[in-house]
Amino acid sequence: MLVQEDIMSSNIAKIFELLFDKNNNVAYKALWELIKESEETDCVYPYMDRLSDMLDNDNSYIRTRGLTLLAYNAKWDKDYKIDEIIDRYLKHITDVKPITARQCIKLLPIIAKYKPELKDDILSALHKADISGYDNSMRPLVYKDIQKALKEIQKLI
Repeated sequence: MLVQEDIMSSNIAKIFELLFDKNNNVAYKALWELIKESEETDCVYPYMDRLSDMLDNDNSYIRTRGLTLLAYNAKWDKDYKIDEIIDRYLKHITDVKPITARQCIKLLPIIAKYKPELKDDILSALHKADISGYDNSMRPLVYKDIQKALKEIQKLI
């Protein structure tokens, strides 16, 4: 069994590196592979610090991948890694790129479900989000995402 785990963690390491591939299709496939793994096991959890670092990346695709995998690993977060970075995470509710903001908002109910101690912080950030900086075409979409996330999170309470 240990050999199986070693092979698995070596594969995860390779797939993780593909998250930074210049080819977005390759990176996107790697993301989905890691999401699937994260739903079933904690094998991506050892990368939480690197995922946190992705939140500050200049590339919005990389930021989005980090946000996504952090959320999908909330259920494995025994070391309170998300608690430590929640303020940085919540800043992406109003990310400079509205697509990244929308993804962040849609992921928040997942975090709230597995990290109930963060619900109040999440709800507060959603209520305070200033989306006035987005274009008229994006603002209603972001607003709708926020309303939906608020509803989903409040159902968990």
